[in-house]
Amino acid sequence: MKYYFNTKNFKLIHKDTFKVLKKFEDKKFDMIFADPPYFLSNGGITCSGGRMVSVNKGNWDKATSIKEKHKFNRKWIRECYRILNDNGTIWISGTLHNIYSIGMALEEEKFKILNNITWQKTNPPPNLACKTFTHSTETILWAKKDLKNSKYTFNYKLMKELNNNKQMKDVWTTSITKPSEKKQGKHPTQKPLEILEKIILASTKENDLILDPFCGSSTTGIAGVKLNRKYIGIDNEKEYLDLSIRRYKELMEE
Repeated sequence: MKYYFNTKNFKLIHKDTFKVLKKFEDKKFDMIFADPPYFLSNGGITCSGGRMVSVNKGNWDKATSIKEKHKFNRKWIRECYRILNDNGTIWISGTLHNIYSIGMALEEEKFKILNNITWQKTNPPPNLACKTFTHSTETILWAKKDLKNSKYTFNYKLMKELNNNKQMKDVWTTSITKPSEKKQGKHPTQKPLEILEKIILASTKENDLILDPFCGSSTTGIAGVKLNRKYIGIDNEKEYLDLSIRRYKELMEE
């Protein structure tokens, strides 16, 4: 495998994710986190930093037909099933634009959904059109292979400890990504470190290998390295891989 950036615990690959996924051996990864295209770049507007801006993220996020969108989701999820350890789990984030296709695709590709996490944002951008309620949540689906004998990792006691010794619920409330996490540059769909750290702590052990097939600015990898996990990220945009490298180097200097 040719790496764009390669250290012991943090590796990046610059290529189309479908071409890379096919090259991985079966059952290689202990956990997969994916933040796939939401397909919401439709020429609309939103609010960012008090300014009206386009919702368009890039060509990779352009809307397509329902059939093509679902075909895309089934294709990459099918490969993830093959390369995921039988005792591993997959987490996928999305919004109403894509998450229902994702949920159907997971079940069609022989996954069993364990939880539907609702990420509630305390400070979402306002709805400038004023024609619907303010969009203030995203969904994160957590799934395992639908196998009778799979023994997936769920660090229940740790999650309870982190939640004031009460069972952790499936609604997680945080702010949107903090400016301090964007010092090295911005990615349009960057997730807060707090969310990825919680996911990794909940469902992996130290030294587990984590894959992010649409890694963007590699929040998954930064959280993983902080928590002593191993990480491989894939993206076809050098701009975001370079941002990932800067974030990794910043972490190493702390």
